[in-house]
Amino acid sequence: MNRLKRIREEEKEYHDYCYDNYKLFEKGSWLNKPVRTVMELVPMLSDLHDIQILDLGCGVGRNSIPLAQALKGNGVQIHCVDFLDSALEKIEQYSSAFEVNDQISLINADIGSYEIKENTYDLIIAVSSLEHVDSVESLRLVLQRMEKGTRNGGVNCLIVNSEVTETDLETQTSLEALIEINVSTDEMRSLLGDAYSDWEILKTTVNSLRYQIVRNQKPVVLTTNALTYVVKKKSV
Repeated sequence: MNRLKRIREEEKEYHDYCYDNYKLFEKGSWLNKPVRTVMELVPMLSDLHDIQILDLGCGVGRNSIPLAQALKGNGVQIHCVDFLDSALEKIEQYSSAFEVNDQISLINADIGSYEIKENTYDLIIAVSSLEHVDSVESLRLVLQRMEKGTRNGGVNCLIVNSEVTETDLETQTSLEALIEINVSTDEMRSLLGDAYSDWEILKTTVNSLRYQIVRNQKPVVLTTNALTYVVKKKSV
């Protein structure tokens, strides 16, 4: 089995487990609340109408559903892209439960090859998803599509993991980090800076995170430098 296929299978197993065992917005996992940086963007959109949002790697709607709730009165439409059937099945259920199914459209696709319609979106978010495309070159292409797909004055909100490590909790043995793109924080910052060289930087931070996951029924400690990058396309 090649490395990419093995990573994708592990990724599917981990996320399927989370989606089956943890409910959206309940304490106990990373699904318990939306990303604060994403929700901080709501006031920037609240004066707009017919808002178009793209969520790349939407999962079960951790961010899309709160955005839909907050902007429902503005005629918001959120296109949610994910390649996991389990994620799309759950977000469909949660969208109905939270009464935002009219605001959310589901798209089963790999974000690495998903074609983004140009000059369409007021906001594009990609939270812990871009590092899962198959190569750095694919990442550059996705960033180009995101840049072109954003309207003038629109915002892109990215959180990208870098310098990821995995360690067996019981033996403290270093393991291979099962992530498609694992580059230094400086390199990731440079990739984003090149892609958005003409944009206004609204926020850029790096948070060192450490949390426990499960690999093959064994506890594993994962560490990462999570790079938050929020940029606004300048109006022409």
